[in-house]
Amino acid sequence: MSDQIKPQPGILDIALYEGGKAHVAGVANVVKLSSNENPFGPSDRAKEAFGRTVHSLHRYPVTDHAALRTAIAEVHGLDAARIICGAGSDEIITFLCQAYAGPKDEVVFTEHGFLMYRISSMAVGATPIEVPERERTADVDAILAACSRRTKLVFLANPNNPTGTMVSPAEVARLASSLPPQAILVLDGAYAEYVEGYDGGAALVDQRDNVVMTRTFSKIYGLGGLRIGWGYGPKHIIDVLNRIRGPFNLSTTQLEVAEAAVRDQDHLVRCRTENARMRTWLAGALAELGVPSDTSMANFILARFASREEAEACDAFLNAQGLIVRRVTGYKLPHCLRITIGDESSCRQVAHAVAQFKGVR
Repeated sequence: MSDQIKPQPGILDIALYEGGKAHVAGVANVVKLSSNENPFGPSDRAKEAFGRTVHSLHRYPVTDHAALRTAIAEVHGLDAARIICGAGSDEIITFLCQAYAGPKDEVVFTEHGFLMYRISSMAVGATPIEVPERERTADVDAILAACSRRTKLVFLANPNNPTGTMVSPAEVARLASSLPPQAILVLDGAYAEYVEGYDGGAALVDQRDNVVMTRTFSKIYGLGGLRIGWGYGPKHIIDVLNRIRGPFNLSTTQLEVAEAAVRDQDHLVRCRTENARMRTWLAGALAELGVPSDTSMANFILARFASREEAEACDAFLNAQGLIVRRVTGYKLPHCLRITIGDESSCRQVAHAVAQFKGVR
């Protein structure tokens, strides 16, 4: 290897992101509850749209994403001109870091926040600043104390992954109004649709010039395999992000399936209702077994064990039963397991297996 060919400083310091595993050696039929996927998948309308796009695979997609942006705007009551679409909300996060952060700049996020905040910050040479949480919930005062004249971006997932906890709209508004003047608040709303009546921060975006909201089709819409996300922000920020967005960053299939998905809000309501029902049930069942969790507003619970050793032993036991959940040591929660809310059968299997695990110890 040539010692003259080197990546930009800091790139090799980035720890690789590891998604939730999908296989267990020696187990043929597994229940995957490690990636916060919607167990019911996409709506029938989205599936039908996917099938139709096979006839236009030889054509380049549109570059302005107008139809999808219009659909999103109509459903959510937003300004289509201030919406940007990307390959998952991850890409919008990347755009924000590329456009607004660099060497000598700082990017702030909380200690149990989404791992891509750190990765995307380091990829552009910015310094990641990790802020302590209070009882696994973002602390606005701690975030503000960590900000400085070098702060360019502040990321806040609300609800948060992997904790499932949420900061009140009033506290989010206080955070936005108290940031340094050069800083942008990015509200990551990947799980916003699981909270009935919550706009993900859209109203705050409309009120201010320093707030951007990101959303995804990967969670409640059941389209994680297609990688579609979007962002909403002030015109001056969206105009900047579009200058670095690749003209064909979304395929025709992604665009048309997402448009069909967002227009089928009946499917979304059914998924949200069933998720809330089984989330309450599973959290209660595990609590009775001595495995507590914070009140989750997303499609998973963060199950807390007495120690890292117990969490890892339970994970191994679940794996042996063909149940795959997520260890979250990388999120600085080694004594916890994040468990996606599956269908009723999956949730009951998890509760039964944890009961067995507790009984054999």
